[in-house]
Amino acid sequence: MTGPQVAAAGAVVPPPWARRPTNLARAITAELVSRIVRGLHRPGTPLPPEPALCETFSVSRTVVREAVKLLQEKGLVQVRQGSGTIVTPPTTWNMLDELVLAATIAEDDTLAFLDDLVVTRRLLESDMANVAARMADADTVERLGALVDRMDELVHDHVTYEEHDRAFHDTVMRASGNRIARGVVKSLESQVIHTARYVGRTERALCVASNLGHRRVYERIAAHDPDGAAEAMFAHITDAWLVRRGGPGDALRLQR
Repeated sequence: MTGPQVAAAGAVVPPPWARRPTNLARAITAELVSRIVRGLHRPGTPLPPEPALCETFSVSRTVVREAVKLLQEKGLVQVRQGSGTIVTPPTTWNMLDELVLAATIAEDDTLAFLDDLVVTRRLLESDMANVAARMADADTVERLGALVDRMDELVHDHVTYEEHDRAFHDTVMRASGNRIARGVVKSLESQVIHTARYVGRTERALCVASNLGHRRVYERIAAHDPDGAAEAMFAHITDAWLVRRGGPGDALRLQR
């Protein structure tokens, strides 16, 4: 029977294919990305052949080929004539791709990947703070000051505090005018802002300490001190992550 089936209660039950995700290729790509990142398909080894993938996911060859094409675009596989679809090493993966980034973070048991993410964010935001201190107009300085003052009042409410925290950093990034760097930071953070391992502890005292860092950044930008703003942002992001991360030896890993 290929059409809709009628349940015992009289309700029409759609056939299995109608209950699948509308974008089958993307759904299969997401599953294959997860399997590759988890090491179920290791670098240098071939993916299962096309017929096996069709059977595994109950889809057509057209859908499988589209999924493999998407994997190629993300840098996770390479199609070799006569050898099949070969999984590539992590050095070739597009780490800014949403699926690759999410899967890698999910498998980051050692926090090494989050360390790298914080180092990248720190470098970009320090540079943007430097530029913001030269470029920020009176309205931007006023907004940063208002955010810092408001966060002092929100240290007991970490959820609302974090919303203002992100607004503060975004205001600095916008003031720099560097849309590419801002886009990279926001892309990275979009995958981790709700991850417990990245958010870490949320006690009131930690929010208080965090906002002291924000205030130093604000003061250096308000004083139009580019080097001071960059140093303040560098220290703020480093200190905040070390507190959230915890554990011995972490400071050494972040001294880059």
